[in-house]
Amino acid sequence: MPKHCDMQINIDGQQIFLLKEKVMSKYCGKLKRILNHQKRCNVTKLGIRINNFPGGPDGFELVSRFCYNNGNIPITVANVPLLYCCAIYLGMAEGVFSNNLLQQTETFLDRISQWKWHDIIESLMNCEHVYAYADCYGLLERIIVGGVLPKINQTPNSSDVSFINSCSSPSSYSSPESTSGNKRFSSSSNKLANTPEKIRSTLPSKAWWFDDLATLPPKIIEKLFQFLGAYKTDNNNLVLTRFLLHYLRKATQKTRVVDCKNSSESEYAALAETAAYGVIFVGKETFSCRGLFWVIRIVSGFGLSKGCRTELERLIGGVLEQATLDDLLVSGHDMGVYYDVNLVIRLVKLFVDINGSDEGVSLQKLKRVGRLIDKYLKEISPDQNLKISKFLGVAECLPDIARDSFDGVYRAIDIYLESHPMITFEERSRLCRCLNYIKLSFEASKDLAKNPRIPPRIAMQALISQQSKIATLDYDETETPRKKNPYQLVLYKEGKRNSFSKEKKDMTLNMDKMQWKVVELEELCKEMNSKMVNRNALFNHARARSSPRLC
Repeated sequence: MPKHCDMQINIDGQQIFLLKEKVMSKYCGKLKRILNHQKRCNVTKLGIRINNFPGGPDGFELVSRFCYNNGNIPITVANVPLLYCCAIYLGMAEGVFSNNLLQQTETFLDRISQWKWHDIIESLMNCEHVYAYADCYGLLERIIVGGVLPKINQTPNSSDVSFINSCSSPSSYSSPESTSGNKRFSSSSNKLANTPEKIRSTLPSKAWWFDDLATLPPKIIEKLFQFLGAYKTDNNNLVLTRFLLHYLRKATQKTRVVDCKNSSESEYAALAETAAYGVIFVGKETFSCRGLFWVIRIVSGFGLSKGCRTELERLIGGVLEQATLDDLLVSGHDMGVYYDVNLVIRLVKLFVDINGSDEGVSLQKLKRVGRLIDKYLKEISPDQNLKISKFLGVAECLPDIARDSFDGVYRAIDIYLESHPMITFEERSRLCRCLNYIKLSFEASKDLAKNPRIPPRIAMQALISQQSKIATLDYDETETPRKKNPYQLVLYKEGKRNSFSKEKKDMTLNMDKMQWKVVELEELCKEMNSKMVNRNALFNHARARSSPRLC
């Protein structure tokens, strides 16, 4: 150790500082106490190790410069968080030396109301490196409450309002736009609803401070919401909710894919849940169905608690009849499936549960959702990772009354079979169980009967159900016109009769072919089973002869 240095300090095991005891102990109360204790205990080697020092070696180097410069160092908005935390940690208070480092940083922070907006943001950004100490020493609260909130409440733009006092003022803002540009929230407040479309389009999609605060790390934003009393279930502020959605969307764009499975809890999870509860609070009165789907796309990737997700999905399920196919195409996060099929199944079940009591209105809603789900089935059918159980889960989550026709379901099954040629005969039969043959059109039934991918017995069942339907149609069409206009009877009756006779002949021929196919398949199965039995018998007989007899 050099002669002018009589003390060494090891910071976090990363760097050793060789210093003068007299200089450092003059300003640092904690070092002075440690050195006095070592002397009382007759410790010959004056070495001190400090772990978890604020800012690590860089922080201690700043403190050393302050001490060696006779208690002077340039204090800026960038370094004041680090200097403040170091001063408290080392006990650099007035009791040790007048106008010490802590006093100087306190004086600097007292002028926070005079700081410029970008200075406040820069100072908060630098709190991230000493977050635990800044939070413990009250520095975060001091900057947020003394700097951030007053600046925002000054409302530089006439359309901005204080987000502390505007918990029920959704009309002051237009809805945030989605990433695609054509998806946006809708507001049903009286003020915005009565605003002409041209004027409404001029309202800002976000407050002036959104982008600036969006640069802050999630821990700082989480602390901001805690100070405001709008954290998780306590969030009832639309402006804060919109900011969080903006913030989370920015985070998604930065990271592309947020992986919450490799960690017990994502650092954004609490913020996503806070945003979700804010959306739940204002509900469908403020957010359209498309807006709610946009929200769930944003927050689901960060991980939500089961209770929060259920409430948000229930909100969407209540307005599912307003959804479009694009809304349902939410990216999947499980087992390589391209779309989140489980989400759609849950939403449809919630929709049926919510609308089940209102029979008059709900039937029309059910049919609307039924048509939507048929389109969704066709869209997801080519997915190679889509299991039959998931396909059936989507197809069967609605009651039969939701579909006037099952042609859409059949088309989706055909696409699935064409895209999955390797599935077994039993799996093909299982896939077709979601079909209601009576609600298949005659054209769909004929196509099904000729379809080589459909098991013969399934095709025969569909044709049998159509035969009884055509017999009824034949009777109705030939008998009913007699009451209306007898002069049109011959042409109408003969035309229909010839048409239905031809269709019945085609159907009978198709049924005969199908029955022969079924018989041939059954005979083939019996023959194969017989051969297997004889082979097993011969094998067992030979085995019995070659095996030793046991007494």
